[in-house]
Amino acid sequence: MSTLITKATTFFSANSPVVRVELTRVRGSSPREAGTEMFVAAADLWGTIGGGQLEQIAVNRARTMLANGTLGENLDLPLGPEIGQCCGGRVEMKLSRMGRKDREDALDRLRAEEEQQPHVFIMGAGHVGRAIANLLQHAPVHCVLVDMREEELAKCSADVEKRLRAIPEVDVYNAPENSAFIVLTHDHGLDFLLTSAALELGHATYVGMIGSATKRAKLRSWCRTHCNGLSIDNLTCPIGAAGSRDKRPEIIAAFVAAEVLTALTAENLALSGKEEAVPLEAAQ
Repeated sequence: MSTLITKATTFFSANSPVVRVELTRVRGSSPREAGTEMFVAAADLWGTIGGGQLEQIAVNRARTMLANGTLGENLDLPLGPEIGQCCGGRVEMKLSRMGRKDREDALDRLRAEEEQQPHVFIMGAGHVGRAIANLLQHAPVHCVLVDMREEELAKCSADVEKRLRAIPEVDVYNAPENSAFIVLTHDHGLDFLLTSAALELGHATYVGMIGSATKRAKLRSWCRTHCNGLSIDNLTCPIGAAGSRDKRPEIIAAFVAAEVLTALTAENLALSGKEEAVPLEAAQ
């Protein structure tokens, strides 16, 4: 059982009763999208609908329901001055007291969401690889740290999957579709082999290789010679270079994690621009 599911199971086991808060409709700008859910107990929470005054109102209403025995309630809130937020949208939500079956269904949804999380393969467990793993352990991804060196993997304390591999390219070839690959091994030749393998898949959402413009040029030449002219146009190299010249592992890791998560959530960002518009007077 994953850490996420373990914690969720503990929450539902330790708290009774619980109110489920679901965003049923979102118009205009909102902290979270329709379908987002949060669970409220008398002295605990699981999940978030975006924080701020919107969430505080929902939590207060849910705990009032718990106190007076109300089974359900619907809220329709403008995200404007009335509640101290300035998103400009409008949110409808449903609050419902949960029974045993409701809790089981909630855990099933969490398991399904976890199974659908994209995979991020960090190929190399050196200083930067471990720093990236430390960040991605908190993200909604399945992070896999791969290395040929057992001693380097042992240095990683992040809650991610760790794989000791004599032939790490096998993990690339067997990766699920739409995975992300961050290549930063201890050997430039291995970097080239793993990066070209990830690019050859044709379905990777992100392929990044640590290095420089010179290393990228060398890889392009290597691919012409060894990979039948494989294009590296979809390769990010250097990685994490857009925001800073600081080369400390933790700084590089932060920018790389941002690159990867941006690539993995690009579809969601595009969909967010199609939200239903709200008349200005309705949001004020």
